[in-house]
Amino acid sequence: MAGLMDRIRGLASLFWREVAKFGAVGGVAFVIDNGLYWYLIHGPMSGSEVKARFVSAGVATIFAWVANRYWTFRHRRQPNAARELVMFVFINVIGMGIAAGCVWVAKYGFDVTEPSVLFLVGIFGTVLATLVRFVAYRFWVFNAELDAEPEFSRDKELLHTGQLRQQTATVPSETAAPAAPAGEQVRRSPAGQ
Repeated sequence: MAGLMDRIRGLASLFWREVAKFGAVGGVAFVIDNGLYWYLIHGPMSGSEVKARFVSAGVATIFAWVANRYWTFRHRRQPNAARELVMFVFINVIGMGIAAGCVWVAKYGFDVTEPSVLFLVGIFGTVLATLVRFVAYRFWVFNAELDAEPEFSRDKELLHTGQLRQQTATVPSETAAPAAPAGEQVRRSPAGQ
């Protein structure tokens, strides 16, 4: 039972670390995506908001793939990088479709033409697409070690095996009292016997 609880705690810890890293990568990708989108719809792609969303999302996707592959899910990378990249691009095309689809619905379904409102709709679409991406990345794209033991830090691993308790029990006794000079040890030795 203790082994099962340790595994559950380890998996939960690993999951939350991945969520935090994914959130950091997503935050930077969000700034890249929406900063570029804002620039494009107020400049070179004015009047082409849907295409601008695809362009900005494409640039953010390239950043996100590199960051997620080599940082967030580095221990879950698949051995076949080409297959992983194809799946990553496929999931991101779906994500871009969700983000651009929200803008399309607002612009053509509800006749929204104000760039600031379309920008906010684009942000909503990006958040929705991000949720879909995380689930797909975690359980489909980067899943090489999904069934393997979770990765623990050295101290957690030692704590779960009991070795850390043994080490902590021996370390204080060795360091608690400073060693006496050799002459004092000789003088104390006969008195102690």
